[in-house]
Amino acid sequence: MKIGIVGSGMVGATTAHALVMRGVGRQIILIDKDRKRASAEAEDVSHAVPFSHPLLVTDGDYEDLKGSRLVVISAGVSQRPGESRLNLLKRNAAVFKEVVSRILENEPGAILLVASNPVDIMTHLTAHYASRFGIPSHRVIGSGTTLDTARFRTLLGSYVNTDSQHIHGYVIGEHGDSEVLTWSALRIGAMTLDDFCNQQNICLDSDVHKDIDDKVRNAAYRIINGKGATYYGVATALAKIADAVLRDQRCILTVTTPAPTVAGVSDVSVSLPRLVGGEGVLATFQCGLDDREQEALQGSARVVRQAIDELGDDV
Repeated sequence: MKIGIVGSGMVGATTAHALVMRGVGRQIILIDKDRKRASAEAEDVSHAVPFSHPLLVTDGDYEDLKGSRLVVISAGVSQRPGESRLNLLKRNAAVFKEVVSRILENEPGAILLVASNPVDIMTHLTAHYASRFGIPSHRVIGSGTTLDTARFRTLLGSYVNTDSQHIHGYVIGEHGDSEVLTWSALRIGAMTLDDFCNQQNICLDSDVHKDIDDKVRNAAYRIINGKGATYYGVATALAKIADAVLRDQRCILTVTTPAPTVAGVSDVSVSLPRLVGGEGVLATFQCGLDDREQEALQGSARVVRQAIDELGDDV
């Protein structure tokens, strides 16, 4: 199967590498306004093929997307010195309007996987532009809090000395400062967190909760402060989502897609646990949140909805 990647910067190129490492798909097309950059990244990634899986990695243009089952969108513009968040959003909205149109003009059957930040708003915009081509919103997926959820499980797993794959907890809402860690719905194996800790004689008090919350919520800031950007984690998350779609795995992942209402907030795109398979988002699930978490989710959804409203006629 063919996968397109529009935007060959660090996230796009690293996603191509992650797809090769996982053996997802059969052909990867890298597209960028800087064709020289796309060509160089494709050549570099292709040299990993003999050590991993037999994928064909090339650069191309939008016309080469024909036949793609899925297209990752990691394009966008960087914030200028002194530029407001709203102006940045408006410039990125203009970029996405063109990108989404060119993708769907060449391959209307593609599922769109959005990676560009702020990912919740860009996913909402993508679905809006795609609807003009008759594309239903469930075929537009944002990476959302997939990576935040992985961070949550990894940190908690380290603390309780348990494989993170057996920790079932989610980060929901905005992929950003207002995201919500769902402590009340968390399970380790089939046990509640309290039951597990009691049986293992582990103390998991409020200070530990705060420490894990801080490390999850501020991970990107620390990484960006240390090396300028984040890309390995999100690229691997994107490869996992792509794998779930291409293999129709029906995985439950905290991805973003437009919803009629979230915690009382209408027409908004934030992350919730969702069933992801061959046709995109197949179902959305509600977590058993406590009152504090439910209020926090509502606040998070409002943050995203307000940003969408500020764009005005752009969406």
